[in-house]
Amino acid sequence: MAEEEHTFETADAGSSLTFPMQCSALRKNGFVVIKGRPCKIVDMSTSKTGKHGHAKVHLVAIDIFTGKKLEDLSPSTHNMDVPNVKRTEFQLLDIDDGYLSLMTMEGDTKDDVRAPEGELGDQIQSGFDEGKDLMVTIISAMGEEAAISCKEAPRSD
Repeated sequence: MAEEEHTFETADAGSSLTFPMQCSALRKNGFVVIKGRPCKIVDMSTSKTGKHGHAKVHLVAIDIFTGKKLEDLSPSTHNMDVPNVKRTEFQLLDIDDGYLSLMTMEGDTKDDVRAPEGELGDQIQSGFDEGKDLMVTIISAMGEEAAISCKEAPRSD
């Protein structure tokens, strides 16, 4: 038996991308996986069914990365996957080729987050151009990341 060399790229706690939760325990503004995409629940309704059927939960959710509306219908007793969603604040260092250069609270740099498009992207770009210290909130779930908000960092003079 030869000794195998193990290389671990990440040092997280080995948490999975999702965890199961019973449909009836899901709540509005919570998260759920629909069609393999992490979504935020914007509306849900429960319908009683016939004599021997199960109650069904109708979910309407918005993909947290693309903003697309997705719907799902599932028996209330079934489990659905819920994504592990993490929010992290970073300090903006630079914007380069459509990517944000960010610094963690520990001082590490992170250069793999795409600059958002639309209003938020314009807000980040103009704040950066004006020389403001910006804090960018990054949401990550199921191996994807996106900037969701930014604010001016409090000055420490």
